[in-house]
Amino acid sequence: MVRLSRTIRFCINPSERHPTDTPRNGFGGKPPMQGLGRYYEITIEAAGEPDPQTGYLVNIKVLDQAVRNGLIPLIERACRSHPDKNPVELMPELLAAISGELREASAQALTLRLTPYHSIQMTASNPTTALIRQQFDFAAAHRLHVPELSAEENLAIFGHCNNPAGHGHNYRFEPCVAVSLNTGKPDFTLGKLEQLAHEVILSRFDHKHLNHDTEEFGPSGVIPSVENIAKVFFDLMAPAVRDASSGKAELHAMTVWETDRTSCTYPADNPTTNSQ
Repeated sequence: MVRLSRTIRFCINPSERHPTDTPRNGFGGKPPMQGLGRYYEITIEAAGEPDPQTGYLVNIKVLDQAVRNGLIPLIERACRSHPDKNPVELMPELLAAISGELREASAQALTLRLTPYHSIQMTASNPTTALIRQQFDFAAAHRLHVPELSAEENLAIFGHCNNPAGHGHNYRFEPCVAVSLNTGKPDFTLGKLEQLAHEVILSRFDHKHLNHDTEEFGPSGVIPSVENIAKVFFDLMAPAVRDASSGKAELHAMTVWETDRTSCTYPADNPTTNSQ
């Protein structure tokens, strides 16, 4: 079995009239932007066995057309008639629509990206739960050092990261919150996630030297590796999400980027699609 991912870009524009002949631009979306429009991305993940003759699981043109026929009109109607709607509420309808459009392969997951750093995902295996992701950034310094090891051993393991004065990173972190739709209208919003991220993480760790200024990574804490930061952030935010939602939402995973090339997700069994 293989898993195929396809991203479709499009805009919801102020005018309901779409240009009939537009230049091909994969980055611009279709329909393209007009005036002060809204830009979205939808990613479909399909799974199955490829056709032995063509090598295709499903022709990507079929995926594109399924989104344009079945999903974009739903989003456009929601934007015009209920612009304040929690997008989480739209996900079951979108997942059902794409499942109805596809015949050649089963849709395993659907992700609606509302901004480059905020997305909502729903999987076919759990269509009553939406996964909300939002990225945040903060700056901090740290030093990787094991007191029980010699100076030579620490330098051999950590290299420049063992600099006694420490060094800095522009970190990013992304909570993934699972919101249940079984309990009626979901009231856990992006606004709540933003508030919790500020109160629980940013106010505590932003512009700090993690080894010197924080209990979690201080002398009695753990080494501030990206692996440990992801786990500490998860352990701090999980009860806050649960309390803020009265148990209707749970922190599913936490991803932390130390650089654009190095990240860690805790716990490891996070959903099928992770953010960029």
